[in-house]
Amino acid sequence: MFNSAMRITRDYMEAEDVLQEAFVRAFKNINSFKGDSTFGAWLKRIVINTAINHVKKRKLEFVEVEDRHKELAEGPAADEFELHQSGMSMEQIRKAIDLLPEGYRMVFCLYLLEGYDHQEIGHILGISEATSKSQYSRAKKKLRQLLSQQL
Repeated sequence: MFNSAMRITRDYMEAEDVLQEAFVRAFKNINSFKGDSTFGAWLKRIVINTAINHVKKRKLEFVEVEDRHKELAEGPAADEFELHQSGMSMEQIRKAIDLLPEGYRMVFCLYLLEGYDHQEIGHILGISEATSKSQYSRAKKKLRQLLSQQL
């Protein structure tokens, strides 16, 4: 849970605050847990939403960009394979992800690391599905650029 909060906020102390706030919210609303999913998944959703709300408070702005080019048919599994085959350490990859612009990083983490689809990301962040896809595509391109500079 802390890692999820940390990936979104990029700040250790803020991630701690997010986690504490999320746990308080979860315990206050435990009666709303219906058992449709695992308790861990329910709690993780609260942590992610709380982290996103903290970032939004910092006046996060997404640039609405129409997805005018055809998206390549690459799924999360292909991206994970590409990262693992790059010869980079996980620490180098994590540092490069931290250097991504906030909008790119949030969409990238929610899609690839947390497993949300673009429609869910759009709903969570209040952006269109097309914007989520383009932010993800641009995040991958920027991440490749950052990683190539580290070689």
